[in-house]
Amino acid sequence: MKTLQKKLFFLMLVVLPLGTFAQNILKGRVLDSATQSPLPSVNISVANSNSGTSTDFDGNFMLSNLSDGDQIIFSYVGFVKQTFIYKGQTEITILMTEDANQLEGVVVIGYGSVKKEDATGSLVSVTAKDFNKGAIVSADQLLTGKVAGVRITTKGGQPDSAPNIRIRGGSSLNANSSPLIVIDGIPVDNTTQAGVSNPLSFINPNDIESFTVLKDASASAIYGSRASNGVIIITTKKGTSGEAQYNYSANVSVSKVGKKIEVMNGSDFTKFIQQYHPTYTNFLGIDDPNSTATDDLSTPNVIEGRILFDTDWQDAIYRTAISTDHNFSAKANLYKVLPMRASVSYTKNEGIVKTNDYERYNYSLKLSPKLFKDHLKIDANARLISVVKNSIDEDGALGGAIKMDPTKPLYDYSASNRFGGYYQDLVTNSNNISGQYNPLALLEQRSRPERVLRFLGNMEFDYKMHFLPDLRAVLNLGIDASKARIRELYTDNALATYRVINSDTDFIFNPGINYLENQKMTNVTMDSYLAYSKSFDGFLNKFDIQGGYSYQNFKNDGNKEIYRYNLTTGLREVQPNVNNPNNRYYNVLNLQSFFGRANIDLANKYLLTVTFRADASSLFREDKRWGYFPSAALAWKLKQESFLTDVSFVNDAKIRIGVGKTGQQDITATVGFYPSTPLFNVGSTSSQYLQGSNLYSALAFNEDLTWEKTTTYNLGLDFDFFKDSFLSGSFDIYKKETKDLLARVPLPPGQGLTDTFVKNVGSTEGKGFELNLNFKPLKEDDFNLDVYTNLAYTYIKVTDLKDVDKVQAGGNLPTGTGVNIADHVVGLQPYSFWVFEQLYDVDGNVIPGAFVDRNGDHVINNDDRYYKAARPNWTFGFGLNFNYKNWDLSSSWRGQFGGQVYNSRKLTSGWVDSAIPTNNNSLSNVLDFYSGEADLAFQNYNGNATFSDYFLEDATFLRCENIILGYKFNKLIKSSTLRVYGALNNPFLITKYTGQDPENFNAIDTNFYPRPKSYTFGLSMDF
Repeated sequence: MKTLQKKLFFLMLVVLPLGTFAQNILKGRVLDSATQSPLPSVNISVANSNSGTSTDFDGNFMLSNLSDGDQIIFSYVGFVKQTFIYKGQTEITILMTEDANQLEGVVVIGYGSVKKEDATGSLVSVTAKDFNKGAIVSADQLLTGKVAGVRITTKGGQPDSAPNIRIRGGSSLNANSSPLIVIDGIPVDNTTQAGVSNPLSFINPNDIESFTVLKDASASAIYGSRASNGVIIITTKKGTSGEAQYNYSANVSVSKVGKKIEVMNGSDFTKFIQQYHPTYTNFLGIDDPNSTATDDLSTPNVIEGRILFDTDWQDAIYRTAISTDHNFSAKANLYKVLPMRASVSYTKNEGIVKTNDYERYNYSLKLSPKLFKDHLKIDANARLISVVKNSIDEDGALGGAIKMDPTKPLYDYSASNRFGGYYQDLVTNSNNISGQYNPLALLEQRSRPERVLRFLGNMEFDYKMHFLPDLRAVLNLGIDASKARIRELYTDNALATYRVINSDTDFIFNPGINYLENQKMTNVTMDSYLAYSKSFDGFLNKFDIQGGYSYQNFKNDGNKEIYRYNLTTGLREVQPNVNNPNNRYYNVLNLQSFFGRANIDLANKYLLTVTFRADASSLFREDKRWGYFPSAALAWKLKQESFLTDVSFVNDAKIRIGVGKTGQQDITATVGFYPSTPLFNVGSTSSQYLQGSNLYSALAFNEDLTWEKTTTYNLGLDFDFFKDSFLSGSFDIYKKETKDLLARVPLPPGQGLTDTFVKNVGSTEGKGFELNLNFKPLKEDDFNLDVYTNLAYTYIKVTDLKDVDKVQAGGNLPTGTGVNIADHVVGLQPYSFWVFEQLYDVDGNVIPGAFVDRNGDHVINNDDRYYKAARPNWTFGFGLNFNYKNWDLSSSWRGQFGGQVYNSRKLTSGWVDSAIPTNNNSLSNVLDFYSGEADLAFQNYNGNATFSDYFLEDATFLRCENIILGYKFNKLIKSSTLRVYGALNNPFLITKYTGQDPENFNAIDTNFYPRPKSYTFGLSMDF
């Protein structure tokens, strides 16, 4: 009996403590409330203690040593933080819901993502709610004016107008200065397909979720060789883990030309010719009183037996353009395990110039399954784009509409007309017939259908190791393939070239050059890397490291066929090319890289990022092929310090400092492919040494070419002040130095195979600052107001060009081939105009042909020219979003301070003798800006006048990008919502520039396609 009592007593001593301890153990599971799927790696901590853990791959966890009343905090990226009060429970289930606000705080970076508060580099994220709205055709239009230091300048108002994008002014002279574009993990080729003007027009803007702009080297260096001019990462919309959701949106836009060029009408031009050129009055109008010439836009008059018209040639080529856009998307969680999103869209855009039509179909599919209990995440993207457009002769039509005689008609249906009923003035001269082409005929008698089919797809596999969940292996496989076909056709009576046969009065129509091009481009991508992440409770709070390999291969394969009309046989024949019988081009570029990055969080106060990348490019010889690009950045979370913890008006504050190096190898646009490889051209048949054996001539190459390298230093501050983030933003100052510039420089005669040569020639230095500010002055239940603004200053100077003082930068003037005005000059900003200083009298009137003798030698020559920077140093943007109940109002503005634009209309038409016939031609030129900017003191612009700073005007402007007013109907049908809106795009422009538009990247205003004013009505329905 005593033995049994002893045993029971001993059992109580053992079991009771264990039972007491067991009461302090909490087991549980964390699930996604929408899908009921487990959430792995959820952070679990006990308030006011060092206890904590995380969920395993099944979402399970266990905590011990708990006391009644303990607060257990569950946090997970992208989900609402939850707090659970422990009251002796032994097992619980936590359901976590997605947090849209927290998801917005996560930004995509190179090979991963990061919380914005943990970012160490200079980067800006622009999400769908911040995009520009209205008549949007291409992705770049969503971002224009939104980010400080990002200047986006389109070529003009075409539906697929090519954008020129510069981040912090770019870093190169002749090498490619555009940023790297990454779409869902695929770095896109900088070379556009034949028939594609805008490389960003192929992606449906409605599919885009966000842009992340990486500006400094510490943010972009992970992309290495292609990141020297910054990176723009485009992330598209994903599926949902909840119920199926559908969206249909549509809009229709009416666009009109904003500002036309001011020219004379028929009456004023007649008076001008009578006063200044009376001997040429017989060139006015048409001299056949029985002519059937008609013109719906003109009012015939008669002078000295000739019929005069009053034709507005600009009205003749412009139109009121009607454009439509339709989008349908669906996102769902198929079988509760396969989040997906699919979309289809159709865009039909009419340009404001007749026959300039653009049509696009977009199809996309995105799948995001998770397998093996969420250990394997797969992101699969597929996009198919079909584009058809008619590429018009913009320069010919736009320029012709300015120069064409307004006393001539549009049409002539007389029996002798050989031009399809269009009026055409021809004057026989020797064995050629010349005349100003009828600009309307140039559009309507010509067709250039361009078709592009493009597929962009990738699959990313993200596997979290079963045996070590903190270690992930990522593999991204992608392809970007396109096929383009261009045909240039003329109608039977199309206006092209006219050749005389037999005599000076007998001629036939020659349909000129017909053109055919077929092209295939293939970009293959493979990225693979390992990433390891671990969190701790001590001073070392968290770290993640990754390292991997990247492979990209670009192939461009195509051929061109050019046909000419044989006057003898009357047939079209292929125009042979002795150097390239098949007119084929085939270019391959291969890039391979190794990269690594480490992010370290110390005490949740100090963030350190270190990056290294080694790049190899096939454009360089083997011994020059590799470039090495390191970077480092440090961020200090000031809000976590004791001196700011209790400061209530400071929600967040962080200082960033970074330095890094990036590279550049893309010189192909300037010199073609293989600039470091010796290649040969076949000589012509007229230079044969022996009959039947052609000579070969060597092409210029430079085997010493190596990487262009840019080092960037950046200091930044991120801040968030006052209640509800009343004021937030960032401020950055930076300096960047580019060395071993890739540029085409002049070569002395006899020292090479050409007069210019590509070399690593020197260096540039850039500096500037950027300010982003966001205000929330009103935030109530029924209404709120958000205001954003950004300002940037960029100054770049050429510091060294080795053996030369300047490099030709282009700036071609419309006075002949090879007449350039811009240079890159040591000590000055790149792309500066080389001009004479114009003299004016005491009343401010220009003195024709008189210039300042700047060196005082009493001779006006090139030694008296000076340089004036063309591109602006200051850019800005601002806008607002206002909501009152179901109403919303938004507007965006942007502009620039300074810069110059060359008003070439003055040069081509703004002088008295511009209307004098040449070679017995008709009166084809109209005095530009008559009674306006053109100065009748100028008889002509010969000699030095072409390079006068008289043509340079201040390019400062403020443009209203859009104004949008909308209303949302809630619960229209069950839970569906409908938003309708009206939008004005480009409603007005404020500038002192007297020409058509000061916004021109190359700063030369000639034959500019006007940016239209658009009126849009649209709707968007979610159901």
